[in-house]
Amino acid sequence: MLTIGQLAATAGVTVRTVRHYHHIGLLPEPERDSSGYRRYRAQAAVDLIRIRTLADTGVPLARVDALLHAQPTEFAAAITDIDAELQRKIDQLTEYRHRIADLAGGERLVLPPEVVAILDRMRGLGISELRVRLERDSWILMQALEPHVMPQRIRDKSAGFDDPETTRLYLACDQSVDWDPHDPRVDQLIDDMDAWEIEHERDGSRPGYLKLVVSRISEASPAWQRILDALAHRALRRRAAVPDS
Repeated sequence: MLTIGQLAATAGVTVRTVRHYHHIGLLPEPERDSSGYRRYRAQAAVDLIRIRTLADTGVPLARVDALLHAQPTEFAAAITDIDAELQRKIDQLTEYRHRIADLAGGERLVLPPEVVAILDRMRGLGISELRVRLERDSWILMQALEPHVMPQRIRDKSAGFDDPETTRLYLACDQSVDWDPHDPRVDQLIDDMDAWEIEHERDGSRPGYLKLVVSRISEASPAWQRILDALAHRALRRRAAVPDS
């Protein structure tokens, strides 16, 4: 025979919960014994565990009462239905977990795998997350505004990271984010990047999507703003020096 405290501990609930089940008629309340205490038989512990288990799975208490008084076949069928509903909820929550995990790498929601691979490669090279995010934004804008250039841009960018000098310049630019705009290293970086653009026959013109990205880059770092302005100015001078054909 069990006291109410022992019964509650057996089922892993509080004494208050046991009394609530008594109050709503879900668990019969035994009569007091000669010493004035209520004593519970083992069946009460079994019933209380069944009540708690069903309630924990989300079964309404009104239905719990019906299940406790159901025939074995009816009870078994109900348990099968409850298990199927729990599995449906598990599958739904699993899908939500996958979607939440995808949000951590937002580019995977909107960009093709080839671009995501480029961004991951940048991270692998040690390029900061700030610069990777700016790169990601440029791809998102490109995809929205000039999608026809995506395939060639993907090929060019992938090939660029196979080139040691291109990679060096990416890392140098990334490191310059916190430099003073008039740091001599900025001057050297401008010269190096200008030489790279000349070698790769870049005229410094900026597609529509890139103009938006450039504005964000300029906001992120005064040094980057000076680099971009200097490169644009040099490219403009070169174009002006070329006679019209």
